[in-house]
Amino acid sequence: MIEAAEIERMSVLERIETMELLWASLSRSPDAVPSPDWHEEVLANRLEKVDHGGGEFLTLEEARARLLGRGT
Repeated sequence: MIEAAEIERMSVLERIETMELLWASLSRSPDAVPSPDWHEEVLANRLEKVDHGGGEFLTLEEARARLLGRGT
């Protein structure tokens, strides 16, 4: 197994490439990655909000700004 110190010695590009390889590996067998129990509850609550007209939708630009800390 790779050690954390080895990852720290990698360049940013090497870390990104490694992360992409890991993600691709996990994506090939999604059933092997269990979803936490609370995910189902969160999704059900959000769907209920949408069904009752209370869902909040963002444009891609708004979502990106929020994720990058530039939006409210």
